[in-house]
Amino acid sequence: MTDSNFTTEVSDDTPTQRKIFAGRTLSDGKKLFWWREILIVIVVDVVYETIRNLSAGKPDKAYENALLIIDWQRNFGIWHEQAVQNFALNYTPLIVFANYFYGSVYIAATLFTLVFLYSKFPDDYSLFRNTLAIGTLCGLIGFALFPLMPPRLLDDTILLNGVNAGNWFGFVDTLVEYPTFWSFNDETIKSISNQFAAMPSLHCGWAFFTLIALLPRVKSRWAKTLVVLYPIMTVYVVVITGNHYVLDAVAGFLLFTVAYLIARKVTRAGRGRPIVTSSNSVEPAVSNNGLPS
Repeated sequence: MTDSNFTTEVSDDTPTQRKIFAGRTLSDGKKLFWWREILIVIVVDVVYETIRNLSAGKPDKAYENALLIIDWQRNFGIWHEQAVQNFALNYTPLIVFANYFYGSVYIAATLFTLVFLYSKFPDDYSLFRNTLAIGTLCGLIGFALFPLMPPRLLDDTILLNGVNAGNWFGFVDTLVEYPTFWSFNDETIKSISNQFAAMPSLHCGWAFFTLIALLPRVKSRWAKTLVVLYPIMTVYVVVITGNHYVLDAVAGFLLFTVAYLIARKVTRAGRGRPIVTSSNSVEPAVSNNGLPS
C-alpha cells in the first residue's frame, strides 16, 4: 500500500479554499487531509468487517483447531488460560471491568493514536496508518485459513452438535454472564459477527500498534507507563473473558511487527527528502487552510 492515492503535493491557497478542509503539510511537501483520512479508515473498516464475517468457518473445524492450539500450548508449558480465568472469576468487579475494556478500549485507543499522530507527528502518520491497515487486513487471512473456536465456546454442546462430548474445559463466557456493552449471545451480534475470528487476536495486534506508535513519542513517565501497560492489560483481558488463547495474542503481536516492516517499505508520504527553505531550514509540518488545486 503506497500513499500515491492518499497525498498530494503542496499547492498555493486560493480565495475559494475553505478552512473546514484544512490539511497538514509534511516536511517533504506532501499533504494529508483529515477528511480523506477518515474516508480511508471507514473503507478499511467496512472491508474488514465484511470479509471477516463472510469467512466464518464451520464449528467442527474451529473446534478441531482449538484443540490443536491447546496441545501446542501444553507442549510449550503455557496452557494456563483456565486457571487464569478461574482466579479472575473470584472478583466480579474485575470481570465486569474486563468486559467493558474488551468491548471499547481498542476502538478508543486506536482512534486516539491516529488523531495524536496526525496532530503532533504528521510525518509519521502515514507510516502508522499503513501499518494499521496492512495488519488489520492481513489478519483476515488467518481468520479464513484457521478458524478458531475461542475458549468461551469450547463447552457449547449445542453449537458443536456433540462433537465436544467427553471434553469439558469449564470456561465461562463472561460477556454472557456478566454486565457488558454487548454479547456474542445476542442474535443480532451473532448474525453480523464471525465468532471464530480469533487467530490472530487483533485486539492484541491493535494494542501493539498503539505501543510502537506512541511509546517513542509521548514524553511523560505516566503516559509511557500507560502505553506499555495497554497491550499487557489487553492480553490479560482477552484471556479472562474467554475470547482468546495466549498464542492468539502472540500471533497478533507478530502480525503487526510484520505489518510495520512492510509499511516502512511502501510508505512515501513524510518519508522523503525534506524541503529546505532559502534560509537552509526544514519547512515545518503546519496546517494548510485549503483543498489542493
